[in-house]
Amino acid sequence: MTAPSTGRSATGVRTAQGGPVRVRRATPADVGALVRLRALMLSGMGMDAGDDSAPWRADAARWFADRIPRAEEFAAFVVEDPELGVVACAVGACDAHAPGPGNPTGLHGHVSNVSTDPRRRRLGYARACVDAVLTWFGQETRVTVIGLNATQDGAGLYESFGFAPPRHPALQLRTPRPAG
Repeated sequence: MTAPSTGRSATGVRTAQGGPVRVRRATPADVGALVRLRALMLSGMGMDAGDDSAPWRADAARWFADRIPRAEEFAAFVVEDPELGVVACAVGACDAHAPGPGNPTGLHGHVSNVSTDPRRRRLGYARACVDAVLTWFGQETRVTVIGLNATQDGAGLYESFGFAPPRHPALQLRTPRPAG
């Protein structure tokens, strides 16, 4: 296997055509696919993602395009299918926090945007992408704490990698958006 930044084969995982799954680092050319897969993920979570002209999609495209070049703090990994193009992805991002005894670097990692095209689900593609993100965190960053938000459908996948509920509950406050 080669390093995740240059592409790798997922051990034991096969494409729909029977060949080994090739996970590769996303490039700027993959921004549209990352947005499309994000929309599929959000729809699967019960959110109205809108159509291709929904304003959030242009914002998300700019967000991905801005971060893909930041190799030391952001990585997206994809699986490309010969028939359908990019069909799965997972994203990793680093966030700086104050250092402490349990995390001397202060760096936290976050896994997000784990999504697979419905036509290629249950083939191990999401697992291969998450594995690549975790390998990236371990080999190319100084992150020692990695979090994610899981749906019930995805919890088993993440638990198989060792993710567990944090010692302290995560809480969230949503504030109203200013008018205008």
